Amino acid sequence: MSLIKVLLVDDHDMVRMGLKTYLMLDPMFEVIGEAENGHKALCMLRELGHEALPDLVLMDLMMPVMNGAETTRAVLAEFPGLKIVILTSFLEDDLVVDAIEAGAVSYVLKTVSAEELIYALQGAYRGMPVMTGDVSQALTRGIRQRTVQGDSSGLTEREKEVLLLIAEGKTNKDIGEELHISIKTVKTHVSNLLMKCELDDRTQLAIYAHRKGWAQS
Repeated sequence: MSLIKVLLVDDHDMVRMGLKTYLMLDPMFEVIGEAENGHKALCMLRELGHEALPDLVLMDLMMPVMNGAETTRAVLAEFPGLKIVILTSFLEDDLVVDAIEAGAVSYVLKTVSAEELIYALQGAYRGMPVMTGDVSQALTRGIRQRTVQGDSSGLTEREKEVLLLIAEGKTNKDIGEELHISIKTVKTHVSNLLMKCELDDRTQLAIYAHRKGWAQS
């Protein structure tokens, strides 16, 4: 089996050194280069050319010059087949969504074990996204919030949140617990939704959300 070639991108020398040392101990991987920011990584890839590209780019998210999401977009615009894994300490919902929307295969926290990182890299090499539960939750929250903010239907943000949860099959109790509001308040939002959307029941609300493209199938 041929080695999995990796390009490391991180603005901290010690982080790159540690990653390189660990990956070089694994017989499956070969570190073919390092870059301290996204701009230098892009330049390095251009110098390597399509015939000598790495299989994976393991990249930090928050870096000077070009951050991980910006770099991911730029790299994939020129090298669309390249697999990119974001390795970061940040778990903010927007950052996770930005990176995945930019085209990163996986989003991995620096708190994962060495074995989990290797698993994520192997998965990315095969085109299989690998995310821990907390990253998946942050991604779901981020997408939901952007859906809510991007709509102009006349519903309040809270009503849109309730609508999306109804479309996911959540009960009033589930919705109340997730949004930290009382069941009475949930019922009020449901009633307002039915009135504003001119619908008769929760099933129709769920169908409405899906037809609008707001809810994930």
